[in-house]
Amino acid sequence: MQRSVPQLGDHVMKVYETYADTLFRIAMVHLGRREDAEEATQDTFIKLIEKAPTFNDAEHQKAWLIRVITNHCKSLLGRGWRKREVKLEGVDALTTDNPEDHALIELVLSLPLKYRSVVHLYYYEDYAIREISEILEISESAVKMRLKRGRELLKLELEGEEL
Repeated sequence: MQRSVPQLGDHVMKVYETYADTLFRIAMVHLGRREDAEEATQDTFIKLIEKAPTFNDAEHQKAWLIRVITNHCKSLLGRGWRKREVKLEGVDALTTDNPEDHALIELVLSLPLKYRSVVHLYYYEDYAIREISEILEISESAVKMRLKRGRELLKLELEGEEL
């Protein structure tokens, strides 16, 4: 009787199939360009292969992947050539055919990065404040404050559009 031994590639492919879309959306929120988001997603999986960390459960693994891609995106945005360039050409990849959803995601993407990432994780990825705090390695009160300020900015923009 031959027993199949799970291979590293099988594990990574399973993880990729499970989390690639989520990581891509997070990268799009940060970077705003499809090509950059795809590259950041690939880099995250390369780090997973290289570091081969052990996880307690699937949620721990997902949180690790989100933290890695978030930090990677921040690193990319911090580079000099990238600071002035944040385009929103990949918005279609994040939305449905609903024009209201499309307009809202454009507004979310126009928020400053620190508010954008918290709003995205809370409203689009359904993370709790405590989980966002752990993923972004900031305090829960900082998450709450960023959510509040992000909502206020969105409200101002939405009210401005209606006038």
